[in-house]
Amino acid sequence: MFENCTLAYRVEGAGPPVLMIQGVGVYGSGWLPQLAALTPHFNCLTWDHRGIGPSQPVGAKVTIAQLVDDSLALMNSQGWESAHIVGHSMGGVIAQELALRARSRVKSLTLMCTVTRGSDATSLTWFRFWTGTRTWVGPRAARRRAFLHMVLPPGEVPKDAAACERLAEHLAQYFGHDLADHPPNALKQLGALGAHDTTPRLAQLAGIPTLVVSAEHDGIAPASCGRAMAQAIPGARYVEIKGAAHGAPMMRADEVNQHLLAHLRGN
Repeated sequence: MFENCTLAYRVEGAGPPVLMIQGVGVYGSGWLPQLAALTPHFNCLTWDHRGIGPSQPVGAKVTIAQLVDDSLALMNSQGWESAHIVGHSMGGVIAQELALRARSRVKSLTLMCTVTRGSDATSLTWFRFWTGTRTWVGPRAARRRAFLHMVLPPGEVPKDAAACERLAEHLAQYFGHDLADHPPNALKQLGALGAHDTTPRLAQLAGIPTLVVSAEHDGIAPASCGRAMAQAIPGARYVEIKGAAHGAPMMRADEVNQHLLAHLRGN
């Protein structure tokens, strides 16, 4: 039990500890493409955010500060004084705030497809409005297709309906749910993300080995935000995955894992 909430988590592998934090509406299984590469070398903890699957209840409100509390509580449950912190999307914002609040507990930071100002990922651009709305309304197959357009780059969403359904089913094992559905607390998570901003404090992360990974065609966390983040964190290294979008850790796992392993092994 963590602050009146039961959190579902998994610990796999052996070696230095790594805490892996997912984004809005994604189960901890979103890290499966990374775990295959990491667990031979690292002890990885993945988890489902409160209100996601068996991690219940969500509570009246979700905040980034609350999710940092959950992250630290999970580290405490394992007796980890410190760990490498890896975050994707909203998970990257949680990772930044965790490092700002509890610097001594962070061996390194990996911030994937994320932002510093939450509103940069939640404000209604035309892409987010048009594509995002279609993930909520309409026939189930159409909602799945719209979701694929949210996380994949142009040209990677199959035009053939059957192929599109097969890809959506494949990715569902990572997201933890049918892509036609949103977990009940997804809107609360989006609200928490949109209200948070670490931008004015990024210089405080100086000295923490930091890898920023962005995707060229990310319509949720634009690569321009990743570049600005890396420039604002003294000593941060920036990598941009060409031809990729927000789902890069799943769809371009080999390339992402190569950079991730090099960063973790070096720190």
